[in-house]
Amino acid sequence: MTLTVDLPVPRRAMAFGAHPDDVEFGCGGTLAKWAAAGCAIHHVICTDGSKGSWDPAADLGQLVQTRQEEQREAARILGGTGDVIFLGWHDGELEDGPTQRRQIAHWIRRLQPDVVLGHDPWRRYRLHPDHRHAGFLVTDGVVAARDPHFFPEPGVVPHRPAALLLFEADEPDHVENVGAHLETKVTALLAHRSQLRSTMGIDDDTNAEQVHAFRQRITDEAAEHGRPAGVAHGERFRALRDL
Repeated sequence: MTLTVDLPVPRRAMAFGAHPDDVEFGCGGTLAKWAAAGCAIHHVICTDGSKGSWDPAADLGQLVQTRQEEQREAARILGGTGDVIFLGWHDGELEDGPTQRRQIAHWIRRLQPDVVLGHDPWRRYRLHPDHRHAGFLVTDGVVAARDPHFFPEPGVVPHRPAALLLFEADEPDHVENVGAHLETKVTALLAHRSQLRSTMGIDDDTNAEQVHAFRQRITDEAAEHGRPAGVAHGERFRALRDL
């Protein structure tokens, strides 16, 4: 399969994640690169992140607030305004129904991104339902946003993005060269402090050895993604352009 490399920098990009930190893992380097070139980047987070702790005694209300604050900081690190859209569906219980699809279509129409990014819902053997449902919400929401008879809203016009980039894809066909922005991606990920232990294998961010191991993990993955496209470090996607 022939891989394409580097879309033109969009005027505006909108990335959808099932949970706080999913966008940073999936396309943080791409967003940082585009933001540095003048693109306005927007995060939309589908769930409240309330299952994101291994502590059975965790205060879930506080966890939700903490994860929102972390996500806003991560968005700022990538070059966004930190004004993140939280849809607030319960973690682990996201559904790809018409109510949720209406929300996705609304935000695509309202902010009019040139490029939308999100989870690939067709990834094989995916266990986490939120990732799968968030992926279908984005693909179905793009269709709803472009067509005037889906969820019509007074004063909000239909919008058709130029491209949809799906991360976590089994069959990627596009790579963004993110070598110059890989450290920004890592820094944004480390802003999700509540997830250090459960997601990143870091007991404490003062543990230099564990932080280094995590940084190496992200670097190695970026090298793997970039190698088939001839770039040192990349993020790979399935790119849909005929929207």
